Amino acid sequence: MSKKDDDDRKVVAENRRARFEYFIEDTFEAGISLTGTEVKSLRKGQANITESYASAEDGGLVLVNAHIPEYQMAGNFFQHAPRRPRKLLLHRREIDKLSQAVQREGMTLIPLEIYFNARGRAKLKLGLAKGKKMHDKRETSAKRDWQRQKARLMREKG
Repeated sequence: MSKKDDDDRKVVAENRRARFEYFIEDTFEAGISLTGTEVKSLRKGQANITESYASAEDGGLVLVNAHIPEYQMAGNFFQHAPRRPRKLLLHRREIDKLSQAVQREGMTLIPLEIYFNARGRAKLKLGLAKGKKMHDKRETSAKRDWQRQKARLMREKG
């Protein structure tokens, strides 16, 4: 992704806990198949992807357990289910690569963020990840604390 594309996107939801819980090996950009009220809820900035994951089903990838709340202005007739499975749009080679990594190597597909790109399309940044053990999480926390402390010391010393 070029620098220009990074500046023109509007992040709707971010999974900040993912980098603490998993080692992110590789990232992919996927489109999401959404209904009209889901897009409107996303444009209002309402979404939660902290407990969601992606899985391979029926030859494609599906985003499971992502919460996009109902759009209140639409009334009851045109609403969507907030936690319905949503199809992810990727090239066939990418789908095959990701599903093989999940099956053979025991990796997990974790959504990192949902955003709108420069053209106004809803996209999902998907991470191919391996779970961290408890000692890895402690090490990550210790590194983060040391970086904070080091920055504080450098600020005080000038």
